[in-house]
Amino acid sequence: METKAKIRRRRTSAGVTLIELVVVIILLGILSAVALPKMMNTSAFDSVVFRDALVATLRYAQKTAVSHRRLTCVHIEAQRASISIATAHGSTACSAALPGPDGKPDLIPRNSAINAAPARTIYFQPNGDITEDPAGTTHRTEALAVTGTNSIQIAGATGYVQ
Repeated sequence: METKAKIRRRRTSAGVTLIELVVVIILLGILSAVALPKMMNTSAFDSVVFRDALVATLRYAQKTAVSHRRLTCVHIEAQRASISIATAHGSTACSAALPGPDGKPDLIPRNSAINAAPARTIYFQPNGDITEDPAGTTHRTEALAVTGTNSIQIAGATGYVQ
């Protein structure tokens, strides 16, 4: 026969107490109240990803212009960016489509609420300068706004994209 002490020991090690169960439920409630809204709000993250991808696309276009010694154009619309390149050295028309740094033809944000404004074409000359026209007469210095994040700075005379 089992003694009363053995029976008591067996009962206490068999499961969890009501207090432990309540504490775990309260902790799960606090975690879900704090963590879930942060996990569901991805628009801020998406806008930073789109901004960084747009900066990479602009830098890629500039490096392509210098390495191929041809005019390279980046066409930026509200929610799309695409790259094209001149077919011959000295040409002032970007007529051939060029895939972006990720190999895709267009850069499109995952979140439809993100956009780059205003729509425009940025011309990268064969020497790396950024200009307002394909002939390369005027340097372009400006800020490109992306919804939900810092703007992209473009310095035409130096070709710097930040």
